[in-house]
Amino acid sequence: MDKNNKLAKWLNDEMTPSELADFQATEDYALYEKIKNYSSHLEVGDFNEDKVLETILKQEKSTPKSIPLYKKWFIQIAAVLVIGLGLTFVMQNYSSVIQLAQNGEKTTFLLPDNSEVVLNSGSEIQYKKWNWDNNRALKLQGEAYFKVAKGKKFEVVTNLGKVAVLGTQFNVKARENRFDVTCFEGRVKVNYKNAELVLTPGQSVTFENGKQINTTIESSKPAWLEHQMAFEKENLNQIIAEIQRQYKVSIILKTKKTDALFSGKIPTDNLDTALQIIGTTYNLNYTKTTTDKIIFQEK
Repeated sequence: MDKNNKLAKWLNDEMTPSELADFQATEDYALYEKIKNYSSHLEVGDFNEDKVLETILKQEKSTPKSIPLYKKWFIQIAAVLVIGLGLTFVMQNYSSVIQLAQNGEKTTFLLPDNSEVVLNSGSEIQYKKWNWDNNRALKLQGEAYFKVAKGKKFEVVTNLGKVAVLGTQFNVKARENRFDVTCFEGRVKVNYKNAELVLTPGQSVTFENGKQINTTIESSKPAWLEHQMAFEKENLNQIIAEIQRQYKVSIILKTKKTDALFSGKIPTDNLDTALQIIGTTYNLNYTKTTTDKIIFQEK
């Protein structure tokens, strides 16, 4: 019995028990069974035999044509494939795209308009490809540096505030309750609660606990792109959290609460140096219990 006849008999439940056992033992049986199960949920229009016969008689060729018994199943299988391809197209073009940078990593990628984005450690960006030219917006959790292609309005939305730009280079950081925006090129409009201001190259703004801090910078790009963490009046807990993200380590802080704020730079490519800076600044000793676990305690 050839393969097509076997398939036809199986689809129509015409196999003898011995033929069915042999067919189930073939390596293709699992695939046929899966296709049959999926296709059984599809609804295919009734087969109009009279209309088909009328069409055949109108054709110039007089050679009779036969319609296999399993044609209906093939139509259903084709429908399954079409639906699958359609769902894949929808998922790829209309669903949100998520870019991640795990702790200890950085991720660089291009947006649909070729704007470049670099995600800092422990950060996430979400956006939609569909209709990007008319809706150039994305959601950011964490920190990212943007080199925006010249063109229409570009907007970065965080849980603390949003930034609107037009062809520029800037950095946005939204961690816990602190919101930092720095402009390196072009102009940046920052919205934070009821406040709105425009930054030009070399200007930076920080919002934290209802306070606004304006500063100026001299660098042409964020310090973290050059293996450094730059802090401007940040507390010890925020600094420890950033070190944990950059080095993918766990730090336990055994010390009294301190309100001392730190301004300066700490390397992201030398853990011992980073720990020494913290220890010296806050009068702490540190101990590495394992390669990825560190304890700070008072001297």
